[in-house]
Amino acid sequence: MKRLWDKGEPLDERVLRYTAGEDHLLDERLVPYDVRASIAHANMLHQQQLLSEENFVAISTGLKQLAKEHEAGAWRISLEDEDVHTALEQRLTALIGEPGKRIHLGRSRNDQVLAALRLYLLDAADMLATSAERLANALEALAEREADTQLPGYTHMQQAMPSSVLLWADAFVSELRDDAEGIDAATRRISKNPLGSAAGYGVPGLPIDREATRLELGFEQTHTPVTAVQLARGKAEAGLVFELCLLTQDLGRLAADLLMFYTQEFAFITLPASMTTGSSIMPQKRNPDVLELVRGAGCTLQASLQEIMNLPAKLGSGYQRDLQRIKAPLFRAIDLAGSSCDVMCHLVDGLEFVPDNIEMNPSIYAAGHANRIVLEEGISFRDAYRRIAKEFQNEDE
Repeated sequence: MKRLWDKGEPLDERVLRYTAGEDHLLDERLVPYDVRASIAHANMLHQQQLLSEENFVAISTGLKQLAKEHEAGAWRISLEDEDVHTALEQRLTALIGEPGKRIHLGRSRNDQVLAALRLYLLDAADMLATSAERLANALEALAEREADTQLPGYTHMQQAMPSSVLLWADAFVSELRDDAEGIDAATRRISKNPLGSAAGYGVPGLPIDREATRLELGFEQTHTPVTAVQLARGKAEAGLVFELCLLTQDLGRLAADLLMFYTQEFAFITLPASMTTGSSIMPQKRNPDVLELVRGAGCTLQASLQEIMNLPAKLGSGYQRDLQRIKAPLFRAIDLAGSSCDVMCHLVDGLEFVPDNIEMNPSIYAAGHANRIVLEEGISFRDAYRRIAKEFQNEDE
């Protein structure tokens, strides 16, 4: 196996396992994106008369075939491949021969992986924003189903003011849509074309066209200067994961409310048996495990964000291999945020409120009574507040 950087010397097996790490597994999701970026790069080389028409057609056709075969499960990236880039170039050369060796002209693994990663992140951000919006829609539908259901509003875990399922659900609807907008906004740093920056210092001596690959791949702008590309590593990733932290925080607070509502003491809601788990020792138990795991997801997201931000924090400019370790927490955050949104959407569709179990303490109307006195008698709110407080105090006595 010859890797893209191979100069003929054998690589120690232990070094290979350590330096490749999880990359051969993590890169599976990048195959279609590396294919897209590679075809765009080859097309640019062809337009710049650095690649013949015949070679470009062979490369493009071969890469598309490999992408289809990978999607069908016909091949996977191995540890010996090290990463998606070697895996594709080796298979491409085996498939089409000599033209496969010409694809790497004018690029490095550094801009190659960034192009594939950023294309993937643009799709992932779109998927995550859609998932947040879908959950908002599910909560909106719940609010419509339960429009007449009253609900106590809590502060300090005590009944404070009258509320409703409509008001409660709409709050989460608003914030989830805000989360979706935040995720969309995080694509500003992602949508920059890194191709042509190579290992961080461009490709001297070659008449490449960075604008051509930008247009073909749909990036908003070209990342310039070339020396800025590696300096920016981790920023786009952290920006997206920060927004996902805010999303999972909202999911956690939604889960926390529902966990309280589901307790036997409250019993405000019911869940289908198919959405709860059982106890291995207590026959009567049905546990809302999914809500507990969603509540905990935010911790994993915050840890992922911290890892992404810490890795490049003290690095010098230019590429450093430490940056490879950003992939694992980045993909972990994306996967967990997406699955948490999707499972909560399914759960919200299945939950029902039980109005007969929802009791409103008479004291919950105290602030409303004080406001009414202000309007009726023209006294200050502070005097009305004290009058109502004294009435409740006398009742307690």
